[in-house]
Amino acid sequence: MPLLVALAGGVGAARFLQGLVAIFPPENLTVIGNTGDDMEIYGLYVSPDLDIVTYTLAGLVDEAKGWGIKGDTFGFLDMLSRYGYETWFRIGDRDLATHLHRTMLLRKGLRLSEATADICRRLGVEVRLLPMTDDPVRTMIRTEAGTMHFQEYLVKRGARDAVLAVEFLGAKEAKPSPGILEAIQEAEGVIICPSNPIVSIGPILSIDGIRQALRRTRATVVGISPIIMGAPVKGPADKLMRGLGIEISAFGVASLYADILDTFIIDFRDSMLAKRIESELGVNVMATDTLMTSFEVKKRLAEAVLHSIRG
Repeated sequence: MPLLVALAGGVGAARFLQGLVAIFPPENLTVIGNTGDDMEIYGLYVSPDLDIVTYTLAGLVDEAKGWGIKGDTFGFLDMLSRYGYETWFRIGDRDLATHLHRTMLLRKGLRLSEATADICRRLGVEVRLLPMTDDPVRTMIRTEAGTMHFQEYLVKRGARDAVLAVEFLGAKEAKPSPGILEAIQEAEGVIICPSNPIVSIGPILSIDGIRQALRRTRATVVGISPIIMGAPVKGPADKLMRGLGIEISAFGVASLYADILDTFIIDFRDSMLAKRIESELGVNVMATDTLMTSFEVKKRLAEAVLHSIRG
């Protein structure tokens, strides 16, 4: 059975992976997760993108929001607010247990990749989920209001500030988590999930050795656009891309990955961009339905990706 690698961050990636594991053996899939969003809050180590993937594949996610645990309560935050703490980062009571468990494992000396494997095992997630690095990397957004952590920009301030620059603090010193480079080398296919290209996939590619490995690999590299008809399905990708001077379109996303892509999958509503991507970027294009409004659409999108990989 072939081996696959997926680069993932956020809700779009998690929903795509739902469809993929329905038609592909999860034990043959390695997912490289973004940790640029990670932060310490309330004394706990939180990994939002790793948790979105884990909860989704474990069948625990709040489908309406795309993150957190379905049916969760917020008694912890309600009480915390009475003590005068800010509670803009909404951690549910069951979600809190995950962060507490992770923090305790890290304090015992485990690496983030080891703690992530433990969480996946206990929640019944069969894919191998690897954080992009065990080293601290933080996505910082520079705005006219100042430089702030991505979670503060997105959650606390509602992504209302114009973006001037994006920086991945610590990325130059960070090393890929154990197993990542080997997985890319051994894979038949690599998938860049429909994630925010700036703050979900960008941090992964900023880690020394990962982009280089993707350039060298014999695997077929397939990307999926998270932009449909000039707008992201979810999240602030358009605001980030605009701030960095990148065209807000499937073409703009493809341009960020052109050096590592073999095939780029765009939504059929953007099919008019196919020739431009192929001629200007030298990347093969497939157009299909990428708006994952149902489980069946998720599976069909995953089937299209596997078809692109297998030829």
